[in-house]
Amino acid sequence: MKVIMAYKDKYQEFEQYLRSSEPDKVQRAKNWSIAIGLQQVDGLTPSDFLVSQAKENIEGKISTEDVRHRLEEYYQQKDVREKAEADRTLEADGVSERINALLAQKAFTFSPMELAHIHGYLFKGIMPHAGLFRTYNITKNQWILDGDTIEYGNAGNLMELLTFDFSEEKKFDYSSHSAQEAINHIARFISSVWQIHAFGEGNTRTTAVFLIKYLRSFGFEVNNESFAKHSWFFRNALVRSQYENIPNGIHRTFEPLERFMNFAVFGVPADLRNRTLHIRWSEDKRQADVSKDANRQNDVLETPLPLTAHLSLKEMAVIKTIQENPQISIAAIATKTGLSKRTVDRAIASLKEKAILSRIGAKNNATWIINKSES
Repeated sequence: MKVIMAYKDKYQEFEQYLRSSEPDKVQRAKNWSIAIGLQQVDGLTPSDFLVSQAKENIEGKISTEDVRHRLEEYYQQKDVREKAEADRTLEADGVSERINALLAQKAFTFSPMELAHIHGYLFKGIMPHAGLFRTYNITKNQWILDGDTIEYGNAGNLMELLTFDFSEEKKFDYSSHSAQEAINHIARFISSVWQIHAFGEGNTRTTAVFLIKYLRSFGFEVNNESFAKHSWFFRNALVRSQYENIPNGIHRTFEPLERFMNFAVFGVPADLRNRTLHIRWSEDKRQADVSKDANRQNDVLETPLPLTAHLSLKEMAVIKTIQENPQISIAAIATKTGLSKRTVDRAIASLKEKAILSRIGAKNNATWIINKSES
């Protein structure tokens, strides 16, 4: 709890930049808030020094490389480094800086080796086996499981397990499924990859970075609040998606992970309190709390769930981009989503055919109109 509160204090440092009218500044602030927020999953809190350097980078005063060099110089001080190694602030700072750098890169390859590359990049010089699959079996006691553990992948066949999951994922035809079905499927895929736990440590942070970059390949920029403020929920939702204790009537559930994914991708308000994931937390109690707090709002774009049931992932990526800026051009939609102009043209044609999207006004001053009655 102290770690989460400490992070929330640091998160506020970036809020002014997230409200900026400068797109580049906002994007840098999003990347940094995610990078720092993800340290929660291992109970780590980055230093005030890193936050100050991140702010200078967001403001455009220094480059990402400058941040790295300044961190290296800062930790050359023996007393500073010894203290930071003892409380793992050195790890939190180093991994935060590297996550930010990775999120700023557009390069991405869908493969098990990409997962290993991300782990190696994040933890080189921090963990002795960065980027290498573990050679021993592991168990981890989980608070939400009352101290029990899930079953992780056997160390003897980690590559085979990952290769199978990735090959099955490649077979999935996203074009023939709605955005909602697609997100539910991605939740199951990423849960399976995480359950393998290919590395001795750092699996959740590695999986989160991989997931963010994978979602970007579909044209989605996940809202920063999801991983920045709720990375601990993300981790616990992964645990619940892989845990079963049939004698005690406890079954694996993907609902919390899907809840998180809908919030992260579509901006659907969600109950993301960690205690709701504890195995002794009843569904009746969760529903009662949700009803009591029905007016709770999230500072994210709200996208109706029915719409996600009728559109593909790429169509939803286009809609979400247009919702954020109804005057955006087709070329700018392609740039922002990372989709090709041809893909955007096809998505827009499909949305118009479904009477969900139209455009009014002169060519150089037109406005997109989303017909929500069709959702």
